[in-house]
Amino acid sequence: MSDQEIEQELQAKGKTAPRLTPADIDAAIVSEHYFTADDGALNHGSVTVHNPQGVQERSMEALECLTFCVLVLRNGFTVTGESACASPANFDAEIGRKIAREKARERIWPLEGYLLRERLSSEA
Repeated sequence: MSDQEIEQELQAKGKTAPRLTPADIDAAIVSEHYFTADDGALNHGSVTVHNPQGVQERSMEALECLTFCVLVLRNGFTVTGESACASPANFDAEIGRKIAREKARERIWPLEGYLLRERLSSEA
């Protein structure tokens, strides 16, 4: 089920206690940034730990297929998500960004859930 479907079901069942909504999660995001591992290696230096002879080309191709998303939250904390493509022929930058963003966004739920629970416990 998607976040929206779950929220609709909660509303339909009259669940009105404090909770996080998909809108709350989206509101926590102030900026998003995308790059591939190749971008990072080429633009910001690369440390090669192990690279046997003849593997350089294949390594660079692999880095081009790994997409990262960094979401900056309203308090300055960051969460990350990634998307890797097994077959370079199937790599699509837009799809990679969507998958990486969704994985990063999923990591916000437990953080925001903790903050909500902390607020609720201090009210009790």
